[in-house]
Amino acid sequence: MEEKIPMTTQGYADLTEELKKLKFVERPRIVAAIEEARAHGDLSENAEYHSAREQQSFNEGRILELENALSHAQVIDVTTLSGDKVLFGSTVKLEDSETGVEHTYKIVGKYEANLEKGYISLLSPIAHALIGKQKGDFVDVKTPKGEKSYEILDVQFI
Repeated sequence: MEEKIPMTTQGYADLTEELKKLKFVERPRIVAAIEEARAHGDLSENAEYHSAREQQSFNEGRILELENALSHAQVIDVTTLSGDKVLFGSTVKLEDSETGVEHTYKIVGKYEANLEKGYISLLSPIAHALIGKQKGDFVDVKTPKGEKSYEILDVQFI
């Protein structure tokens, strides 16, 4: 039995949309670029052809990756969750015990992680440290820059 991949409803929708774009917009664009490059003749020294083939390889690989992820997705609607413990889908407000800087992270599946948005993977060290904890708890996280300590200020499911 293959392992399920936890994913938020928004993450599932985003990946589905990306897959559609790759299949129905990018794939035809790349095929057209390959055909145009072929028309220029000698393929052995045709940089446009090699570039388009490389794009095609990347695109097809990503399509396979997304199809696999979506077929094994365990979609979780975080708005139906509640409680005071940190779980998958939780939005957690933390305070760095050393600097006092506050951070807000949402714990999501590996395909949804995006640090710029504050989305961290369930598989990340900080998420591992947070799971099962609750507001007021302190957690220690081993990072590449050393150990960090945080206080959990709030846990929400939004």
